[in-house]
Amino acid sequence: MMDRLIEAQDERGRHLDDDEIIDVLVMYLNAGHESSGHITMWATVFLQENPDMFARAKAEQEAIMRSIPSSQRGLTLRDFRKMEYLSQVIDETLRLVNISFVSFRQATRDVFVNGYLIPKGWKVQLWYRSVHMDPQVYPDPTKFDPSRWEGHSPRAGTFLAFGLGARLCPGNDLAKLEISVFLHHFLLGYKLARTNPRCRVRYLPHPRPVDNCLAKITRVGS
Repeated sequence: MMDRLIEAQDERGRHLDDDEIIDVLVMYLNAGHESSGHITMWATVFLQENPDMFARAKAEQEAIMRSIPSSQRGLTLRDFRKMEYLSQVIDETLRLVNISFVSFRQATRDVFVNGYLIPKGWKVQLWYRSVHMDPQVYPDPTKFDPSRWEGHSPRAGTFLAFGLGARLCPGNDLAKLEISVFLHHFLLGYKLARTNPRCRVRYLPHPRPVDNCLAKITRVGS
């Protein structure tokens, strides 16, 4: 990542200076830590609450491990790309949890939306949950169902977990990679039992149980 930031340049050939590189790194650490951590937590919870899904995700990871040569240390991007079902689990968690629940835009011109005029210069909130919980886009939207992503490429504007357009989160691929690596090891070696499975959920700044998902983690064999 550091190499890419140092080498990056705009259309005029200007490189990022040291302060700009530091700002980007701090943004990755701060903006990515909380959101990735919470999605990892919820994906773990959802899998544990759905034993069939847990078993399918674990079987996929076991198959990947069997395909890795003995000379290889750790996972590679090739292994990551084989995690098709786990990717569906993560996308479904992102849709259902809505870790980034709103974004802001400013109208650059007068525009009509569903018969309403938004005047130029007005600030607008985009409510992601209204998209992700739309039954016309996602049937039975409150159900955790990773299979809805099998062979499915969402239309533009229907999956906003990382934003949209020019303001798309620059860390989206890194976040999914981090979450996948954690879940890979969790599925192969651990199980989780929540202490308070019906604990109330707090939604700001990110959705999470008020007990911070207090749970017992047990190491198991693969």
